[in-house]
Amino acid sequence: MKPLMCLSALLLAVQVFAAPAPAPDRQRGEGPFQRLVLREVMMVNGEGAPPIGPVDILVEGNRIAEIRNLGILRPIAGDRRIEVREGDRVLELAGHWVLPGFVDMHGHFGGDEQGVPAEYVAKLWLAHGITTVREPGSGNGLDWVLQHRERSAANEIAAPRIVPYVFFGQGNDGPFTDPDDARQWVREMARRGAAGVKFFGAPREIMIAALDEAEKQGLGSAMHHAQLDVVNWNVLDSARHGMTTMEHWYGLPEAMFEKQVVQDYPLDYNYANEQHRFGEAGRLWLQAAAPGSDTWNAVRDELIALDFTLDPTLTIYEASRDLMREMKADWHQDYTHPNLWAFFQPSFDAHGSYWFDWTTADEIAWKRNFQRWMTFLDDYKDHGGRVTLGSDSGYIWKVYGFGYIREMELLQEAGFHPLEVLRSATFLGAQALGMSEEIGSIRVGKLADLVVVGENPLRNFKVLYGTGHFRLNADNEPVRVGGVRYTIRDGVVFDAPELLADVREIVTAARGAASD
Repeated sequence: MKPLMCLSALLLAVQVFAAPAPAPDRQRGEGPFQRLVLREVMMVNGEGAPPIGPVDILVEGNRIAEIRNLGILRPIAGDRRIEVREGDRVLELAGHWVLPGFVDMHGHFGGDEQGVPAEYVAKLWLAHGITTVREPGSGNGLDWVLQHRERSAANEIAAPRIVPYVFFGQGNDGPFTDPDDARQWVREMARRGAAGVKFFGAPREIMIAALDEAEKQGLGSAMHHAQLDVVNWNVLDSARHGMTTMEHWYGLPEAMFEKQVVQDYPLDYNYANEQHRFGEAGRLWLQAAAPGSDTWNAVRDELIALDFTLDPTLTIYEASRDLMREMKADWHQDYTHPNLWAFFQPSFDAHGSYWFDWTTADEIAWKRNFQRWMTFLDDYKDHGGRVTLGSDSGYIWKVYGFGYIREMELLQEAGFHPLEVLRSATFLGAQALGMSEEIGSIRVGKLADLVVVGENPLRNFKVLYGTGHFRLNADNEPVRVGGVRYTIRDGVVFDAPELLADVREIVTAARGAASD
């Protein structure tokens, strides 16, 4: 019999909630086609290259077959265009922009904890150009996520490509006390089809064994360095033992402590009290070494040398620095499911609903926390480190899809050039998943994962929101412009406004049912 779980394990144990109903059979999306032609688009290839266009792009089946630069002459000579044959599907896209499909490195697939259906989540992802999602823990159960991965790959559901990770120890009846047990569990997850493991913390010998076995099994690894174990294992420990990505930022400031070993916790602190947990987390970065110091530079350089990926999920903490902004976001009106809205409300029971008595001082601390955190991310990127985009939506006032676009804006705030933001959102995410030969940039031979938008996203990421961008037109009228026009995943063309209309219907029906 396993020993009783210790307090640390009890607080960190990952619940697998009753899974929502499976996503329904696909009713949206056309293709893949024998030949699909995208006409006269401005192209951003995702690898950091500047825009080029207009170009014609030919997709054959689910792969990019040709990219033809049409030059800048007007009118475009007919012989420069890709020839259209009988039966070809043609999208006339003059004035539109095309980007690689986005990779969400931290996309939870909803569940009964939030009470939202799978269709709602998947369509919001696709409607915002997200074509690949790393599910960081398979909280609905690995079998449920694997089923959706296979159905998505077969084009049976309207959903992104799914890369399933599993929470470390999920399905085990207690914490691992023997490294061999941890290895056996990792082997079993690989056998069942998991693509990676997400860790929160464990004794050092258990962590070392599990990471070693994950590498042997070809599994990726990610970690939320939870405060209950971070004093014994921070991001340097993870990187030195083969961890591939870190989630959020916990464990990074602790690796740069100079005059302390533990975080400067108030003496009445209780980790189980989420206002304590998140409130004090917002005071952590300023306890670490200063930017440009020897300690800062040494940690940065070692992590980069170890090819360690930072997946910051800035967006999921934004309510901590401006709660009113997140509560009043304009997409809540049409796109926030009533069960999700209820889950966001202050509660002692729901994770991430820690607004018990959130103060001006808490928000100011988090603003300063963000400034230092963003400084590290920009510095890490400038020195060759890999920073990716993940949203962690479904918690803390963040709605699927919308939270991902906000992450783009936050990386730009951190100092990233818009082209660097898109590189993180596409090519570097694919690279971190070991999938950059297939996805992540617009190259001949790669899978046709593409995002088409009618406005220039480099000028303004807000045009990628499902609600578009609010501005004044030439007739002195306030209007909304933008929104993704098409998301193409694996050669299947999804009409993003249709997907958004479906989501609005789901939300309206759920609100009606709640009021009955």
